[in-house]
Amino acid sequence: MIDTHTHIYLKQFSEDREALLQRAFEAGVQELFLPNIDKESVAALKKLAADHDHIYPMMGLHPSHVKADYEEELAVVWEELTSDTHYYAVGEIGIDLYWDKTFIKEQQIAFDLQISKAKEMGLPIVIHCRDAFDETFEVLESHRGDDLFGIFHCFTGNLDQAHQALSLNLKLGIGGVVTFKNGGLDKVVAELQTEDLVLETDAPYLAPMPYRGKRNEPAYLSYIAQKIADLHERPLEEVDAITTANARKIFQL
Repeated sequence: MIDTHTHIYLKQFSEDREALLQRAFEAGVQELFLPNIDKESVAALKKLAADHDHIYPMMGLHPSHVKADYEEELAVVWEELTSDTHYYAVGEIGIDLYWDKTFIKEQQIAFDLQISKAKEMGLPIVIHCRDAFDETFEVLESHRGDDLFGIFHCFTGNLDQAHQALSLNLKLGIGGVVTFKNGGLDKVVAELQTEDLVLETDAPYLAPMPYRGKRNEPAYLSYIAQKIADLHERPLEEVDAITTANARKIFQL
C-alpha cells in the first residue's frame, strides 16, 4: 500500500517516528508521500524524505496558511520546486473556508498560481478542499485539460462532486472518514470504482475507526483499504494493488 498523504514530519511524531514507520511497514505500507504546509514545515519535511528512500516530498502552500503575505510564502515554494530536491507533486494546495474566509481571494490566487506551476513542470497537484467545493471547482475548471492531473485529497463530497473531480483527471484520496458510521462517505465510495481511488491517512488527523479521535498514523491505512474492499466486494489484495498502481502512476514513480 501507499499512503499518498501523511504529515509524519510534524512534532506530533517526534518521540516515536521510527517506531511508527516500522509499524507502517509491518502493516504493508511500503511508500509514503509528504505534503508541505508552509515555509515553516519545509525543513522537517525535506529531512525526513532525505533520510528514507521510501518517503517522498511534495511542495506547496496549504490554503489555511494563505494570508496577506502569500506572495512571500509562494516565493519559498517556487525556490524549492526549482532546487536540487526532487518534489513529486505540488501540494497540498486548494481552498479552505472552514476556519476563516478573510483571505478567500488570496487563496484563489495562490491555488491558481500553484496549479499553473504544476502544469508547467509536468507535476501532479494534491488538492485540499474544505467547505469550498464550488470555489475549488471554479479554479480547477479554468485549468481543465490533459496537463491537469493529481489527487483530490481527503475527498468528502457527494457523488456529483466525485464525478466532476474524476472528469478533471483527478483521483480521489480516501481516508479515515470512509470508516465513520454516519459520515456518509461510505455511500459515495460504494458507487465509485476502485480504479478511481488512492489511499491516504492524513496523519495525524482523521484516524479511522476504531481509532477515531486518536492520533492517526500510516499503519492505520489498512483499515481504510479494508473498508473499501468491503464496499466494493473485492479482495483486499486487489484494492491494495489497484490503489498502489494508481498512486505510482500519478506520482510518476
